[in-house]
Amino acid sequence: MKGPELHRGIRAAIQCLHRPTSSTHSVLAPRLRRHLTPKTFRCLTTDNHQGSESQPDFKAAPEIDLSPESQRKEDHEQASKDALLNRIRIVPASPSYFTAKPSFTDDLLSLQALLRKYQTLPVMPPGQAPRVAWLTLEEYKSMVGSEPVKSARYTRLVELLQRLNYINVELVPQEVHKALDRYKRAIQPNLNVAKKHFPDQVGRALGIGRRKTSVARAYLIEGEGEILINGKSLTQFFGRVHDRESAIWALKATERVSKYNVFALVEGGGTTGQAEAITLAVAKALMVHEPLLKPALRRAGCVTRDPRKVERKKPGKLKARKMPAWVKR
Repeated sequence: MKGPELHRGIRAAIQCLHRPTSSTHSVLAPRLRRHLTPKTFRCLTTDNHQGSESQPDFKAAPEIDLSPESQRKEDHEQASKDALLNRIRIVPASPSYFTAKPSFTDDLLSLQALLRKYQTLPVMPPGQAPRVAWLTLEEYKSMVGSEPVKSARYTRLVELLQRLNYINVELVPQEVHKALDRYKRAIQPNLNVAKKHFPDQVGRALGIGRRKTSVARAYLIEGEGEILINGKSLTQFFGRVHDRESAIWALKATERVSKYNVFALVEGGGTTGQAEAITLAVAKALMVHEPLLKPALRRAGCVTRDPRKVERKKPGKLKARKMPAWVKR
């Protein structure tokens, strides 16, 4: 830039500084752009703008804190904690809080964690682990607050419980014991002990059997094989050979027909129901004399009651379930 042109540009800039009513940019733009380079124009406008609007920055002296040093330290720590809490997001206590089944998911995850932790422990051979009756699905739902737990998912939880139950009894950790006790039923049927029966003073053993609507009471005593049913002999009471054999099947299966005398009282039902009721009653009385015969009687099917019953006819039907012909049309 030449000397005369520079002087004219500076003079024009000074004149613009003395015009408070007009904008610096609007006055400088038409005059300076003819004499100044873009760099010089930017410097002049920036300096002029800062000089016209800037105000001196005055700051008051900080407030004097006359509290003890310990109090100031506690206030500073509390302020730091408050600032930290403002930045922290509240995390739910359960990792599955936002799921539809938080309690069930927590239980499943805890059992899986226990299995991963103790899966290297030795297990009992199949069939030798303690028998445990676990909670049913309805009982578990009531325990966790009626959550919508499906049977398939609860079966997965029971499988984990059974796997933990197979750990060797002598090596089961206390943590596993505590977890398994939570899912056990209040009453364990496997721990029930059957009441022992003994022959009376005369040597008679009593057995009670039921089948359909028939009830039989059989008294068994050592003898020569005499059989009386309601005061009648076996052949007089039952006309069919099948019913006769069914009544004393427990003695035949164990080859004790000629060793005991049977005196039975039966009522209700038909001949088939009475014969099978006597079968169960004689088997129970025989186990009182010889408890070791129970496996043989079980294999012969004498100690298990048959729960089946005849389905009775219902109103509006020809039989128990058969509908009339006009209904089918």
